[in-house]
Amino acid sequence: MSVEHGSGPVVVTSRDISNILDNISHAISANQKLRSSVTNIYSQLKDGVKPKTKEHAKETLFVTTLKRNLVQLDNDFSELEKLSAVITKPPEMVPMGNTGLLSLDPIQDKTPIYNQLIQSYKWSAKLRDHASYAHSLLTQSTPKKSSIASGLVGKRHRQLPTSHISSPQSIDILVNGLDRQYPDMQISAVKPSNSITVLQVTLARTLKALVILRSVIIEKVVVKGYHENIHQDDGKLDIWSKSQHKVFQKISDHSVAAMLHYHLPLLPDVAVKSFMQWLHCYSNLFSSPCSQCHKYLDDSLPPTWRDFRSLEPYHENCRPC
Repeated sequence: MSVEHGSGPVVVTSRDISNILDNISHAISANQKLRSSVTNIYSQLKDGVKPKTKEHAKETLFVTTLKRNLVQLDNDFSELEKLSAVITKPPEMVPMGNTGLLSLDPIQDKTPIYNQLIQSYKWSAKLRDHASYAHSLLTQSTPKKSSIASGLVGKRHRQLPTSHISSPQSIDILVNGLDRQYPDMQISAVKPSNSITVLQVTLARTLKALVILRSVIIEKVVVKGYHENIHQDDGKLDIWSKSQHKVFQKISDHSVAAMLHYHLPLLPDVAVKSFMQWLHCYSNLFSSPCSQCHKYLDDSLPPTWRDFRSLEPYHENCRPC
């Protein structure tokens, strides 16, 4: 372990730490002996000598015992003084503020937060040193201009399509096309801002869905029952609360998986069309059996999963891997 002390770093090895701990242990033992000697002296001064001792010998015995205890006290004090001279002050650690109080935790074995903080500090110190070395090496070599890059100046590059920038007219064309494609699915668009579009989808008499688009990228899907309210008390669309029915909560979770499966950054309109085709398959949610077990209900729920390729219905426990 290396710590900053004075003008430069001081390296403290595990052997040094072990020696310091041994000296502290010996010093504690010597301190206990010293306190025991002081206690014996005060006990003798308080109690005196035994009552059975003869009168002429009491004074002699008292003085002799007191001298012996004082000599023992002097020896114990000398030993403690030698040990205190051996124990050196450890190098000052970097102040950690109130986190240093964690070292006083009596149940450190159960919550070793202080030790973990020390390890984290050591790791960050090494990272800072390596970063400074890397910075010094990188600043020594200046980047040179490539001859290949200079030859490409003036050439026009083909711009890739960007899905995060789309005109409102293109979104309206997409929504109108989807609305005409599925007669039993009503789709209307609401634009809270220039880049956000919320599609209100009503699928037959089965469910309602809110599809939130950022430009043409699907960001969130909320599915609720046909008779559930999708508006808040102030008339705004409620895009945060979940459905009260477990079956539509399951479909909302599956919609997130479908949203990620059909995600195409370079062809966002194709991704939206594929997702809406997948969502349209829920028109037979309560009338179509599972393609695996051929049952209508499993754990009191209809087949809530639709395969991304075949669009066949499955119970959540029956769907193919």
